[in-house]
Amino acid sequence: MKTYKTAEVAAIIGIHPNTVRLYEKLKLIPKPERLSNGYRVFTEFHIKQCKLIRLAFQVEVLQNGLRKKIAQMIMVSATGDFDTAIVLTENYLEQIGRERRNAEEAIEIVKQILSGGVGGNSGCLKRKDVSELLDISMDTLRNWEMNGLLKVKRKNNGYRTYADEDIQRLKIIRSLRCANYSLEAILRLLQQLSQNPDTDIRAALNTPKQTDDIISVCDRLIVSLSAAEENAVTILDMLQDMKVQFS
Repeated sequence: MKTYKTAEVAAIIGIHPNTVRLYEKLKLIPKPERLSNGYRVFTEFHIKQCKLIRLAFQVEVLQNGLRKKIAQMIMVSATGDFDTAIVLTENYLEQIGRERRNAEEAIEIVKQILSGGVGGNSGCLKRKDVSELLDISMDTLRNWEMNGLLKVKRKNNGYRTYADEDIQRLKIIRSLRCANYSLEAILRLLQQLSQNPDTDIRAALNTPKQTDDIISVCDRLIVSLSAAEENAVTILDMLQDMKVQFS
């Protein structure tokens, strides 16, 4: 069985040797055996696992628990439980698809709602109902409202009621948060689009701007989701190969 030193693994994967040690510390790769002199001994399993890690974390902008899910998959794969890792990746892939569809929906509705084109206020949902409908926690809804992203009307008894246009606006905010926009940047974008309904929404979502205070290295939502989706499909193939090779 071919074995590798830390520096050799790093060279093959294209990372710093300290990154290999960090993977070990975070339990993203199996704990390597050590020689009598203390040097680590890595195997082909470690090489494949490191390649899996690099691909899994290639897309950095995603929120809504996506990175946590893919990290969990990596840790499970490191234990050799490839069947569970495959299931976790499939769940991850399904959520990416939902987020991408959410983003596409936001692109379709944003011009209408911000230019006053969405008619009717027939909706009368409570915060709990909205939380379940959009799969957003009630604490998150409170946070968005406190930061001025949404102003919700109240009944005489003080309870908030969400109209149709509130739901549409929340769908937009949800997708922008998945793209790792800061709350301040989202507010500015919404204000910008309100002032200029002819703004190219897709370009706005996919083009970094120097004036935006974005906490992410990239704000290309649709592009990032598509890249993550492609990577997840490749990861499934890699896990199947690793299952055959190392089980």
